[in-house]
Amino acid sequence: MKENIIIFDGECSLCNGVVGWLLKFAPTDSFSFVAFQSSYGQNLLHTFGFPKKELTTIILINEAGAHTHSDGFLKIVAQIPECRLVAALLAFIPRIIRDAIYNLASKNRIKWFGKSKTCAIGF
Repeated sequence: MKENIIIFDGECSLCNGVVGWLLKFAPTDSFSFVAFQSSYGQNLLHTFGFPKKELTTIILINEAGAHTHSDGFLKIVAQIPECRLVAALLAFIPRIIRDAIYNLASKNRIKWFGKSKTCAIGF
């Protein structure tokens, strides 16, 4: 698989905001976006062994496999030329700390940012 596929929560305002930001700033055709609620998203979750009822992390699927939590997010951000250095520097922070912050934001994302009435890419 050569393509970078990002699976995200299409009902999360924060997730939709990140997808919108990536659509604006990532090089053209860097990523394909799939809402986990879509049938394709459900198939990918099943294929890669993720739960299908709820998504608690963004998932990047590429030729090296599935990447989640802060590792996945940093791999995504590193694809944007202007953000590569920041992603590389953040990668030096121990994963346990990065993931603790990521999980806090993930757990509270709906409470803090709300639920989206529409998905950034449609379902």
